[in-house]
Amino acid sequence: MMQPNIPETGQPRVVIVGGGFGGIHLAKKLRHAPVQVVLLDRNNYHLFQPLLYQVSTAGLEPDSIAFPLRGIFGRQKNFHFRMAEVIGVRPAENVLETGIGDIRYDHLVIATGSNTNFFGNKLIEEHGIGMKSLIEAVQIRNYVVKQFEESLLMADEAEIKAKLTFVVVGGGPTGVEMAGAISELRKYILPKDYPELPLHCMDIYLVEMGPRLLPAMSNYSSEKAQEGCERLGVKVLLNTAVKDYDGQTLLLGNDQRIATKSLIWAAGVKGVPVKGLPADIILPNGRILVNEQCQVKGYTNIFAIGDIAQMTNDPRFPKGYPMVAPVAIQQGNLVSENIPRLIKGQALQSFHYTDKGSLATIGRNKAVAEVGKMKLSGRFAWLIWMVVHLMSLLGFRNKMVVLINWFYRYLTFDRGTRIIIKRGAANIVKLRQSVLTEPEIVGR
Repeated sequence: MMQPNIPETGQPRVVIVGGGFGGIHLAKKLRHAPVQVVLLDRNNYHLFQPLLYQVSTAGLEPDSIAFPLRGIFGRQKNFHFRMAEVIGVRPAENVLETGIGDIRYDHLVIATGSNTNFFGNKLIEEHGIGMKSLIEAVQIRNYVVKQFEESLLMADEAEIKAKLTFVVVGGGPTGVEMAGAISELRKYILPKDYPELPLHCMDIYLVEMGPRLLPAMSNYSSEKAQEGCERLGVKVLLNTAVKDYDGQTLLLGNDQRIATKSLIWAAGVKGVPVKGLPADIILPNGRILVNEQCQVKGYTNIFAIGDIAQMTNDPRFPKGYPMVAPVAIQQGNLVSENIPRLIKGQALQSFHYTDKGSLATIGRNKAVAEVGKMKLSGRFAWLIWMVVHLMSLLGFRNKMVVLINWFYRYLTFDRGTRIIIKRGAANIVKLRQSVLTEPEIVGR
């Protein structure tokens, strides 16, 4: 029988659920604190999610954006990692229920991140493709490449067109970047790899329910992003909702129908709460209500940070802070100061978010960047995007591998290895089912 086997040190135990941006920064900041740090995640690696779309489109290999959690904390003496699925929490007993047994805690930090939000549409959830995990990204790559291979075996142009029509739903950074990457595959890769493929049958749609792309950024950036997408041949549909999708035909809110076998869903995310917390502090989008000190409502020794935390103390963000890495990192840093203060009986500090800017890339030499009052677009913004993402990657090896990949791609117009490494991507239903067999409770 499996057991956590975490030694008792006599020090207060801080259990962190989730090895995403918030969780790892919190654990690192507690290295010199008089506490025992226990990090739990269902995977044994930290995933750099901003570059998942490049794995999905064969731009990078999976191990380029994943870094072993144990490698991050190899020299931290007060740190323990356990790969485990969290089942629930018993707050009255200060006990966390996991797949490897119960774990006692003195302070609990929930940093479980978010999953794809299909907004209750079961058909879209069954037939569409989310992109929040490394498994999903690899399976998308398998599926996309297989669409190209199978199109060569067809004679009916209507069937080929449905195979080669890709619809990305969601006009945020993920959707814009994904649509741009697929369009670059069409422009640079398919003519070389698949010269027999009728590329005039391939359409790429970017569907956004709101009036503009990148709604969290300025009108200037939205217009530049739309202009960049359209130059790459992406058909941008604004003010357009998605009604339904059966795996063959996409029905839009204006009753337009698009024949497609590839729907990539980037329209929203939802929090992943831990079972056992009161239902009245968990919002419909899965986020947990917290106070300005990141404490879960009703508890003094349970914290929540990052995507899972719903905090409304800033008039700039009346609906809560955006689900982005900088928020999670800054909240992790705050909790690393508040836990020692709580142990000493001192007053806790409140969270104040410093917005360092926003970035989104559309494709080669095309990006938008907002830093302070500056609004940039084009090649310079693209270079800023690359530098920021490169420096944010964990591990010298990963930084070098990604840099070399980008440099090679820029010079040769080529991409990564376009191989199908799993036969289970034969159709979209199997893809979704295989993803959903993975536990979805821990980790970001």
